[in-house]
Amino acid sequence: MEKLKKPDFVLIIASFLLILIGSLILASTSAVLSMERFGNPNYFLKHQLLFGLLPGLFLGLIGFLVPLEKIKKISFWFFIFNLLTLCLLFFSATGLKLFNASSWINLGIITFQPSEFLKIALILYLGAWLSKQDFSLIPFLIIIGVVSILLILQPDIGTLAVIISIACAMFFVIGTPMWQNLLIWFSGLIGLGVLIKLAGYRMDRWKVFINPDIDPMGIGYQLKQSLISIGSGGIFGLGLGMSRQKFNFLPATIGDAIFPIFAEETGFLGAMLLILLISIFIWQGFKIARSTKDKFSQIIAVGICVWIGFQFLTNIASMIGIFPLTGIPMPFISYGGSHLTSELAALGILLNISRQTK
Repeated sequence: MEKLKKPDFVLIIASFLLILIGSLILASTSAVLSMERFGNPNYFLKHQLLFGLLPGLFLGLIGFLVPLEKIKKISFWFFIFNLLTLCLLFFSATGLKLFNASSWINLGIITFQPSEFLKIALILYLGAWLSKQDFSLIPFLIIIGVVSILLILQPDIGTLAVIISIACAMFFVIGTPMWQNLLIWFSGLIGLGVLIKLAGYRMDRWKVFINPDIDPMGIGYQLKQSLISIGSGGIFGLGLGMSRQKFNFLPATIGDAIFPIFAEETGFLGAMLLILLISIFIWQGFKIARSTKDKFSQIIAVGICVWIGFQFLTNIASMIGIFPLTGIPMPFISYGGSHLTSELAALGILLNISRQTK
């Protein structure tokens, strides 16, 4: 039997601090909205703990304890199951439409986003497939094409961008020819351009990205308020709970725009601490990928790191105006039980990989 090391302690500490920070800032940021909607200042925090943290820790423990070979064997069926749940979005009995997107499944007692679990499902399936020697470009494009269609129909272009970035990174890391990678990226950029052109709100976001000062009370409102929030924090911040922008000035404060509120309350130093912690997470993840001898483990470790890193950087970049606004949550920090659960499940698998000896 293969001897296993202890899990990566640095990754555990960084992850614990990220979850702790996420809980603290969510408690502060969501209090106003929770009180307005439910008469309870802790509603969103409790919901995040009960339907995000607890199931995430449970799935993370499973991912940590189950042998990676078994995970590899069931990865295909997990991926197929996730695709079927995505199809349920388009049936009125199960699909729930919020913010003009059919991205949630409503089962009565619980509502979740299957696209969040698609990220880990795709990583595991592609890892199993790409670790073999019978992969090729055409089947890879077919897999990404099927996933893309299901996400475009919702529509959920933010998740689509994350999925494509993950898949391309995993395809590249196994040593595929450069012309194939360039073809995929070029095709993806053309497709993204078409999707932006077809939807007015996406074109508005692009206009704001090109000219941040355009229409500050209209299409440029969120970016303008985000920059005000970040700038108001100064070096040391206004203090936890002391944000002014969360009082109905900045939209989506508990979701996509939670970073500006965090920066307002904790300042430049708090923002740098958050960036440092996520950088440590990604660095340790890539170290784990490099140190393991199993190809499947290497590939999925890279996929998880690209997933978390891409979402984190994209979220911050869109809030400070160096990337178009997206609907991508900040990993471990933003409100949302589905994404937190899937991220903790991925963390468990990454810690499982870290126990392998080289």
